[in-house]
Amino acid sequence: MSVNLTCKLSDRNLDSSQGSSQRQLAIAISANAAFDGNNAPLNLCLVLDHSGSMGGQPLDTVKRAARDLVDCMYPQDRISVIGFDHKAHVVVENQPVDRIESIKAKIQSLKASGGTCIDDGIKLGLQESSKGKDGTISQIFVLTDGENEHGDNERCFQFSRLATEYNMTLHSLGFGDSWNQDVLERIADAGGGAMAYIPTPEAAGGEFQKLLKRVQAIGLTNAHLILQLSPHVRLAELKPIAQVSPDTIELTYQTEGNAIIVRLGDLMTDVERVVLFNLYISPASYIVESPHNLEIPILTAQVRFDIPALAKTNSLSSLVAVTAELVQDFAPNADPQVQNYLLALAKYRQTQLAEQKLQQGDRTGAATMLQSAAKTALQMGDHNASTILQNNATRLQEGTTLSEADRKKTRIASKTVLQTPANP
Repeated sequence: MSVNLTCKLSDRNLDSSQGSSQRQLAIAISANAAFDGNNAPLNLCLVLDHSGSMGGQPLDTVKRAARDLVDCMYPQDRISVIGFDHKAHVVVENQPVDRIESIKAKIQSLKASGGTCIDDGIKLGLQESSKGKDGTISQIFVLTDGENEHGDNERCFQFSRLATEYNMTLHSLGFGDSWNQDVLERIADAGGGAMAYIPTPEAAGGEFQKLLKRVQAIGLTNAHLILQLSPHVRLAELKPIAQVSPDTIELTYQTEGNAIIVRLGDLMTDVERVVLFNLYISPASYIVESPHNLEIPILTAQVRFDIPALAKTNSLSSLVAVTAELVQDFAPNADPQVQNYLLALAKYRQTQLAEQKLQQGDRTGAATMLQSAAKTALQMGDHNASTILQNNATRLQEGTTLSEADRKKTRIASKTVLQTPANP
């Protein structure tokens, strides 16, 4: 098991007469499939809301989706299930998926009652998952349909960050339209996972299966991207790093000596993680040192990762060097793939601005930003997202208040590509 690592600058050519040039660097990272085709076993914990508002069809469909999920797991995988209302309890203790009917019967026993305390559910999920984490790929799915009225959102975020410290990944699933998208997005972002939206009970099974397929493709965990910038290169001061695929997330970084360290988390074999860096390059000082060299070093990139299937930690990929070309007669030569990544980030940030303006009561400003995001999505070839964003912009222009469903669709459209471009 190893890492695929490719780097592309937004434009490899630099004007030798310019004192400073801005470039974006896209780094795509994925895991190579295991030689025997087998990844480490999955250690999956389902943290399920069964508060009173889940009563009836919602809880019935969630229980069915969870039971179907168990049917799609392998005997060597591990499962645990936590139920929560205003308190949390263990429904299925952490165990191998070899007594399927017993596990499914315990899931079926869940009944709706009480309020909602998401942080207690996450806390108990971490505790139960930790019992089966050795030699496995640990993933936690947190599903809720409401506000965290009996809990503390800050505790949710703290537990989500704690999950990543223990090499666990936390995903959030919002059921219906009454959950808080800001809270669930922060839970997923802090936990290194994805946020999913289940608009109707009928959609529960599909969203569960989609997430299961994603986590079953994980080959490497606890991945960190390590960059060594050349002396004449620096990161932008404001929002210099963002992931743009498979989900868009603003990323932070740490430094170790001269190295920049960015946590990536899990690496999948079928989907790349793509991270964008905003760089400023000053070739003047380099030209003084090497006046006859037209190739200018930008940085080196390397990935540090764990291989759960082999019980190996802190493995290192090969170094990849990124260079640019100094040219006298400069003409822009933008890389189309990097441009598409930039559009994905622009769509996300434009939608964020729209939401901020809406919260401030500026409906006109929000509509304008949503229109911009819709045009950006269209440029990417993401017609589904463009339609959602434009429809919501039109509603605001007509004086219609956006429903909770509209706002949640907008958030999902901003973070992911809903439609694969015809010509990527």
